[in-house]
Amino acid sequence: MERMHRRCFDWDYRGRGIYMVTVTAFEHRPLFGELVGGEARPEVRRSALGEMVARCWEELPTRHPGVRPLASVVMPEHFHGVLFVQKAQEKPLGAMVGFLKAHTTSLFLHGASAMAQDTTHGASAPAQGTASASAQGGPAQGVLWPAACGGRRPIWAPGYHDRILFRRGQLERMVAYVRDNPRRLAVKRAHPELFRVVRDLSLAGQPFAGIGNHFLLQWPVRVPIQCSRKLSAEALARRQSALLALARKGAVLISPCISPGEKQIARAAMEEGLPLVVLLENGFPPLYKPPRVYFEACARGHLLMLAPWPHHAGRWAITRERCLALNALAKRLSTEEVCA
Repeated sequence: MERMHRRCFDWDYRGRGIYMVTVTAFEHRPLFGELVGGEARPEVRRSALGEMVARCWEELPTRHPGVRPLASVVMPEHFHGVLFVQKAQEKPLGAMVGFLKAHTTSLFLHGASAMAQDTTHGASAPAQGTASASAQGGPAQGVLWPAACGGRRPIWAPGYHDRILFRRGQLERMVAYVRDNPRRLAVKRAHPELFRVVRDLSLAGQPFAGIGNHFLLQWPVRVPIQCSRKLSAEALARRQSALLALARKGAVLISPCISPGEKQIARAAMEEGLPLVVLLENGFPPLYKPPRVYFEACARGHLLMLAPWPHHAGRWAITRERCLALNALAKRLSTEEVCA
């Protein structure tokens, strides 16, 4: 199983910082709860195990003084948390995630063991999915290990994913993302065809992976967004006005989003809810989730993302050869010439 990570190798994970942490249930099993309420009022109804996860997260400062949980959400098969490490720690972030996993597992096993003893002595076991805690505040005992985990398997998948929040505005966006997770899941379940990565597309003689509204490529008018970096502000404004006018009349815009002008026009199209096909230099990793703006556009059926190359984990500047290739693909997928 591929381990999740986003390690920054020149960063001291014992130092002060704000982190977005994601940990996943073993084999992505929905051990922590279930989504209820649909798109209108979505929420995750936590299982007893999900309640343990939330409690262990809030207990992190007792084991690691100087850390502060800022936001969290328990999803059916994973957990997101935003953690503020306020002062340098003796152990790195991985030890804190390890505490969350180990403490949750310990509480769970203690509850399963107590329940097994009750059954041995003739007491009736709680029904699956219910939570019953002892009067002394002991662990909830409502999740049966064999039924929930398919036998004695781990609760957690190996590894974890972290993101360091460096830049201004990242914390607010990430907290909003964490709190919005139930709604995003409800939208994805209501429109699964718009959020499923298809990896065997063949378009214009080129293999692609894609996610979003594939029907956009069947629209009769498709126009590429291609803007030289040398365009003046006035020329770019004219180009944007002409392209958006075409899109309002039903044309699909296709953009590699390379130059600042191309990114500006694509952003304006998404803000208006106009149909857009975006060509990406990097492919889609496993369990890909579109970022916020792309997610909303996908949910409305206004966006298709296409990647002609496989996913790579490294970060490097796009090459001139790939820029030219993406521009050529935009033209091949279009039915019209570049708007002057």
